[in-house]
Amino acid sequence: MRHDSILILDFGSQYSHLIARRLRELGVYCELHACTRAEEALRELQPRGIILSGGPYSVYEEGAPHAGPAVWDSGLPVLGICYGLQEMALAFGGKVTAGEHREYGHAELTLHHPGALFGGLPSTLQVWMSHGDKVLELPEGFQDLARTANSEHAAIGDLRRNYYGIQFHPEVSHTPLGKTILKNFACTVCGCRADWSMGSFMEEAIERIRAQVGNGTVVGAISGGVDSTVCAVLLHKAIGSRFHGFLVDHGLLRLNEAAQVMDRLRNRLGINLTLVDAGELFLSRLQGVTDPEKKRKIIGNTFIEVFEEEARKLGNAKFLLQGTLYPDVIESISFKGPSATIKSHHNVGGLLENMNLQLVEPLRELFKDEVRALGLALGLGEDTVYRMPFPGPGLAIRILGEVTRERLAILRQADAIYIQELRDAGLYRHIGQAFAVLLPVKSVGVMGDSRTYEDVIALRAVQTTDYMTADWYPLPPEVLRRASNRIINEVRGVNRVVFDISSKPPSTIEWE
Repeated sequence: MRHDSILILDFGSQYSHLIARRLRELGVYCELHACTRAEEALRELQPRGIILSGGPYSVYEEGAPHAGPAVWDSGLPVLGICYGLQEMALAFGGKVTAGEHREYGHAELTLHHPGALFGGLPSTLQVWMSHGDKVLELPEGFQDLARTANSEHAAIGDLRRNYYGIQFHPEVSHTPLGKTILKNFACTVCGCRADWSMGSFMEEAIERIRAQVGNGTVVGAISGGVDSTVCAVLLHKAIGSRFHGFLVDHGLLRLNEAAQVMDRLRNRLGINLTLVDAGELFLSRLQGVTDPEKKRKIIGNTFIEVFEEEARKLGNAKFLLQGTLYPDVIESISFKGPSATIKSHHNVGGLLENMNLQLVEPLRELFKDEVRALGLALGLGEDTVYRMPFPGPGLAIRILGEVTRERLAILRQADAIYIQELRDAGLYRHIGQAFAVLLPVKSVGVMGDSRTYEDVIALRAVQTTDYMTADWYPLPPEVLRRASNRIINEVRGVNRVVFDISSKPPSTIEWE
């Protein structure tokens, strides 16, 4: 079943992914694509409408990204947001110029012409502005729909062609009624049915798996996290015994993790799961490596090699399951101009070029919280569904510098203590992701009457829903105190603990 959908073209705004999140929350399926591939995306998705995101550029500057004729020749309704408004105005002969004052923050929007886009909204509403340029002259056929004190063209529209432009950001929480505006565009203007849900996605995912795999056999990259567990259950439901899961113990797992995962997935959920002990291989290849990108590439390539070897033992495996998520895809694609590659992901950027297995990625279209919702729809328990994410490269990217057995032992113990303290304090479910990091520095300390010169552990805790943005979680001082005291007293080789209070952006959640 093909759902009605909206295509979002990304011009580099830090909020672009939020547009997709809000539409999906409304039950409208959408996809985010680089503005440079509008024609291909239109052909693949066949949407009922198009949204142009904001962006950091000036539309009139040389080298600025543009939507291209495919958008305007499509005959579809278009909503331009911030940069998207200016792009629309410029495309049809309007004038865009630098504003005398940058408008950033809260503003009061006054409606002149509510129409379909603003239907059901009050005559004034609070919005969030973030722009330096402004529309100076409207294109022919467009009219003003709303204004703010500093923007006379805060919302414009060509009602005959269903082209709308808004200078503010409806996707952010600082525009309280912005979700209604997006719903009006998607459902009223574009006529989308809000019928996309995790239940329907589950059924369609199972059918897609069966269509892709046919009578083939799939080997699965299973870690025990929510992503790989949901993947494994989907594959098990779709093709039964022809799915073979392998838990590769690459020597980079947390304390007792391999045994716990095998018990939960194989013994309780009935997944066909085999434990592969490959720790010596991974650690030998990581010896002397300190660059985080090299670590990821080595682990990703070795990971696939191990799976290929297991597939050969089966004799007929042609497919490899991976738990790639939408944020992985977005962050790993380098858009021309708007978005730079932040880092390669284990699920996306670390694959062998000569890989013999075809990828099966049933979660590629989902954000993290959508995967959790899918897990609940599949009947998984909350303990499994709300397990904190753990990266594919494991503790290797939480050890800054070289990965050794000794440093792994230190980090495993420190991380286990930290997570246990969060559970004991009743905070685990309130935090999006928490973990310990072993830093590549030593510090002076005093234990008893002796001077020490030992390792430093950093503790990280963030609150987030989509893992594309995150704020540091303000842990109570008493929890930090207990965790710090226990780590320093119980983990040999550590004499200092620090707490990371940076947000994403500008930082990433993981340190590498």
